[in-house]
Amino acid sequence: MLRSIVAAVLAGGEGRRFRPYTDLIPKPMVPVGPEERPLLEHIVAWLARYGLRDIVLLVGYRWRQVANYFRDGGAWGVRIRYSLDTDEYTGTGGALLNARRRGLLDADTVLVWYGDILAPVNVHDLLERHSEWRADATLVLADQYQVPVGVAEVDQEGNVTKLEEKPWLPLLVTIGVLALNPRVLDRAEQALGTGFDIMGDLVPWMISQGMRVKAYIYRGPWYDLGSLERYNKLDPSTIKEFLHTGS
Repeated sequence: MLRSIVAAVLAGGEGRRFRPYTDLIPKPMVPVGPEERPLLEHIVAWLARYGLRDIVLLVGYRWRQVANYFRDGGAWGVRIRYSLDTDEYTGTGGALLNARRRGLLDADTVLVWYGDILAPVNVHDLLERHSEWRADATLVLADQYQVPVGVAEVDQEGNVTKLEEKPWLPLLVTIGVLALNPRVLDRAEQALGTGFDIMGDLVPWMISQGMRVKAYIYRGPWYDLGSLERYNKLDPSTIKEFLHTGS
């Protein structure tokens, strides 16, 4: 049975791979889609669509632009609070821990969403599975990954026998969305300190400790807009549903 849920959106990075645009605006405010709404607005609207009313934005770089735009979240029918990054709590995991220490993640489940990920994930289904499995963490895993370079096959004589440009491979890959038991963060601080990464440090540590880390397989389209190159290659038609969730 699902109880209290908070959504935590990571939106504090400097966006160095988005320069020169991020010299003026934070990456979460970069316009996306035919209506050119901020990237972060699409995420907030998607969460609101699934009834998540308590959203914490983990902000840092040029955070006032984000706060001035979203304010208390009332325009989207949600409550938005802000957790400002500090020098003590670093990395994506540290940002979560900082919000936890400030009392912003006092819930049974935290839905963590990276602020540069667009993916029409069925949030209801994800949270229901997480609860049914009694998981400590449930990772959304896409069932394929497009390699960003050409892949070659070479025979024993050194001849290239096949070349496929940017193929899709049947790999299970993380897409920056997960459901998390926030109490895990209390134990993690003792082991990992106050500066750590969610996917690179926290989840591997959880697995090593025998915690219940479950996989939620996602078979739909998704975009990682972590760089200007990926942003320029965004095809809005493939995630049209996601981009039409605004108020």
